[in-house]
Amino acid sequence: MFNVIAQRLQQGFRTSAYPKTEPQLPDRFRGLPIVDATKCPDGCQICADACPTNAMLTGDGTLRVDMGRCLFCVECATACPAGAVSYSQEYRLASRTREGLITDGRGFELAQALEGTTRRLFGRSLKLRQVSAGGCNGCEADVNVLSTVVFDLARFGIQFVASPRHADGLLITGPVTENMRFALEQTYEATPAPKIVIAVGACAISGGPYIDLEQTHNGADSVVPVDLYIPGCPPHPWTILDGLLRLLGRLEEGSLERPAPAAAGK
Repeated sequence: MFNVIAQRLQQGFRTSAYPKTEPQLPDRFRGLPIVDATKCPDGCQICADACPTNAMLTGDGTLRVDMGRCLFCVECATACPAGAVSYSQEYRLASRTREGLITDGRGFELAQALEGTTRRLFGRSLKLRQVSAGGCNGCEADVNVLSTVVFDLARFGIQFVASPRHADGLLITGPVTENMRFALEQTYEATPAPKIVIAVGACAISGGPYIDLEQTHNGADSVVPVDLYIPGCPPHPWTILDGLLRLLGRLEEGSLERPAPAAAGK
């Protein structure tokens, strides 16, 4: 017993000071995609052809990235001979709209807070029912880690509950397989109104690597309305937490928008 107490004292305070301080991210972290169309004047399709989920959008003559489809696999950056695509260390990626996940490298509008009555209801206490709608367990694992001592999700008044009847909303992962479609619909109906829905990960947003397969439904918003999209494959826990806090209006208003940062080295 004394050894356990001694080790715990030696470990010190383990919970992050976020959002008062910026989180520490590993060098290999892949955040907001950065595109530089000036390095691709002839509009070649090399990066688009390399993307496994067609996340690179070049049809209108501009180079953009659909983060809702992006797997952050860097195949586009590796294939591009001009270095027009790279990935930054920007972990703040959540958006209130599906269209908001499309970036051209000149900036990125972060998620805005809930409006009016809904924000007053959920801003200080939010109970979520997590639904794995056919996920690979990658997003599920990063959602679960939010309850550990480092992130301590409960200190923000956010908790996961066992029943949708006790929940204020749903947090959905996975591409919504045909076998999970009915279960998701029933879970949504069992959640009392007003309620919110959060789609976490490329699969839950667009179908991810399973997009357009007949066994899947290309994400949560094909079945239920979605209030917050958190991209990634899987999203980092800091990305998920940042999105949740922005939705609840728990972060400073001045930090809601931020220009695209300089790209991190490969």
